[in-house]
Amino acid sequence: MLDTYQGAATIEKVAALARRRGFVYPSSDIYGGLGSSYDYGHYGVLLKQNVKAEWQRALVQEREDVVMLDSAIILHPQVWVASGHVGGFSDPLVDCRTCKLRFRADHLGQSACGRKPSKHPGETADCDLTEARQFNLMFETSIGPVRDEGSVAYLRPETAQGIFVNFKNVTSSLRVKPPFGIAQIGKSFRNEITPGNFLFRMREFEQMEMEFFVPPDESTRWFEYWVEARRQWYLGLGMRESHLRVRPHDPDELSHYSSGTSDLEYLFPIGWSELEGIANRGDYDLNAHATASGTKLEWIGHEERYLPHVIEPAAGADRAALAFLVDAYDEEEVAGDQRTVLRLHPRLAPVKVAVLPLIGKDAGLVEKARPLYEDLRRALPSEYDDSASIGKRYRRQDEIGTPWALTIDHDTLADGTITIRDRDSLEQERIPLERAKAILLERLEAPWTPRA
Repeated sequence: MLDTYQGAATIEKVAALARRRGFVYPSSDIYGGLGSSYDYGHYGVLLKQNVKAEWQRALVQEREDVVMLDSAIILHPQVWVASGHVGGFSDPLVDCRTCKLRFRADHLGQSACGRKPSKHPGETADCDLTEARQFNLMFETSIGPVRDEGSVAYLRPETAQGIFVNFKNVTSSLRVKPPFGIAQIGKSFRNEITPGNFLFRMREFEQMEMEFFVPPDESTRWFEYWVEARRQWYLGLGMRESHLRVRPHDPDELSHYSSGTSDLEYLFPIGWSELEGIANRGDYDLNAHATASGTKLEWIGHEERYLPHVIEPAAGADRAALAFLVDAYDEEEVAGDQRTVLRLHPRLAPVKVAVLPLIGKDAGLVEKARPLYEDLRRALPSEYDDSASIGKRYRRQDEIGTPWALTIDHDTLADGTITIRDRDSLEQERIPLERAKAILLERLEAPWTPRA
């Protein structure tokens, strides 16, 4: 098992490329930014949409036992009381009297004031830390124009509870029967005190969660199934197997609702960290909401009646996008020049193909290139670029991860062929212009081999 990240990427390099090439910007940048808040630019939006689309494709489109839900961000406050979030969703925090910032007591590291806090508050001369106190991580808001005790509500810290409180609605309106799942993609909010490392931990983030409801005696089998299925999803989208592992939780770190949890961890440049959690939640959630609401949340079949157990694969779209960016980032020397390239799986790449006239101001080449681009972009995300030298245009496309580039040159005018360039191998071959779309669509669905 690897101990350190293998490759050219660092969080700082990936963040710099993401800003330079329009993937991700610091939020509220002209006002000095807001800590650990980011805005997605054009290519970042396309990348994250592709991550979410591949998740939905694997969990919903290619299966017949999972349905979709999009629940509200602000739920009835009693949802969070019943789920245990109001009473127990908190972290132990300490304050630094020197730099005036706040840190998680269980994750003390380098403080912002340049001093290294001790793991034991008060036992270092470098950083003056307070005793640990518990802070709730939910963002509190109010419903209605008058703020009082009865108007308190919360921005959801997870999407899962919206699924549980809709269990009865789904089972009574759709043709589902355990084992079946309810999947949801949506924003969640956590008042993290020590967010950081670019997109790794943010206060506002997007989750991809699925609750899979199973007969109680089948929960262990389905838990093992989903751990491996989710691991294969990342590998199938090109993530290096050497940088992905399954880490079962020790008994003392299991959540109160879990009888078994395994994390899929990715070896980021900052070390092994959680990418996705798969938990066997038992019947905790359905039982808690049934008790609190007075509504029975059982599965009732022809000859059976029981409270299902739940297997939950829960991933973050932002963290997954970051992991794919880090894993794809590469630097190499080509013909004496340094090349930075994102070796993204073609299905994740924001742009699939770039159409490039060899000489941007050549009217004859543009007359061939523009109609090709107009035709291609109706079938797959495409980009037209006719500014700067062809070499610089190739490098721009390499940095945003475009798998293929089509170059229209003077031979195109003579014989109707164009050059297709492969991002990873840099190989170029001539293909008929009229076959370009069909060839690209074939390559997009063909097996793709990631780097070792």
